[in-house]
Amino acid sequence: MGPHPAVAAIRLAVRRVLHDVLTDLTDSRTAGGPPPLVLVACSGGADSMALASALAFEAPKLGIRAGGVTVDHGLQPGSDLRAAEVVTRMTALRLDPVESVAVRVGRDGGPEAAARDARYGALDEAADRLGAAAVLLGHTRDDQAETVLLGLARGSGIRSLSGMAEVSGGPGRTHRYRRPFLQIDRQTARKACMVQSLPVWDDPHNIDPAYTRSRLRHEGLPALEKALGKGVVEALARTAQLSRDDADALDSWAAEAEAGVRDEDGRLECAKLYALPPAVRRRVLRRAVVAAGSPAGSLFARHIEEVDRLITGWRGQGAINLPGRVEAQRQGGRLVIRQG
Repeated sequence: MGPHPAVAAIRLAVRRVLHDVLTDLTDSRTAGGPPPLVLVACSGGADSMALASALAFEAPKLGIRAGGVTVDHGLQPGSDLRAAEVVTRMTALRLDPVESVAVRVGRDGGPEAAARDARYGALDEAADRLGAAAVLLGHTRDDQAETVLLGLARGSGIRSLSGMAEVSGGPGRTHRYRRPFLQIDRQTARKACMVQSLPVWDDPHNIDPAYTRSRLRHEGLPALEKALGKGVVEALARTAQLSRDDADALDSWAAEAEAGVRDEDGRLECAKLYALPPAVRRRVLRRAVVAAGSPAGSLFARHIEEVDRLITGWRGQGAINLPGRVEAQRQGGRLVIRQG
């Protein structure tokens, strides 16, 4: 008799991702080198405990070492004890190496964004130090649906609607983070923990109405499902994938178009920019502003719209001030973007 359907589903999802990791490593691995290490980021919640269990089961069969990291955000009394307990649970699954990393959460961008930045910083540091080939994250289809709705509320375009990528990472580590569960719902992960008798911890932040995502999870999505039917989460996740495909295509088009709108000195020509479709032109402008030194995370749609008006609504307006002390201004048919 095979495993419970929920357990089979999470294991299959992890197995596919581990195969992808091995494929990506094929060209870079040295023959006879140590087996690759894959880490799971585990909070002790149902999603990440299910992921840890599936990694522990599947990795040895593929010659992969499986380890785990839990991040102590220090936001609640006793969080260090909670992190130590998660380490014990991961060790019981025979993950090795396993460690807890304490972080200090700042204030930039609000509590949720600050905690996320601190968490990814800790995971990046641990992955570099341990030489991990990948870090698995337990985001589910439900998390994806919430991300799409949050992007919709921000009104910042299809990249925002494309949600979380199955594979992501920073400069030089573009394939570090893997999300095997984006096609699996939260209930399946919880069921997998239950049938395997895995203890789980429910973070009180996940039900705290002070947090936007928590309100969306416990009030917003249930209201949408009541009004529109039970298929809302699946439809939103599908929207994320379609939006990501469109956004990737437009980004590629913009990268190709950028060379064609610059003069021999590399300056952007307003007339050629004007001839581009708006979605492509705004991406070219965004690329140019980021290249000039504006932090991508601080650059919003309204900033790019202001720069775009220098092309489409030119009435002699002055320079546009942008994040990172970057300014954009129109000079003699050219768009000049530079750091002040």
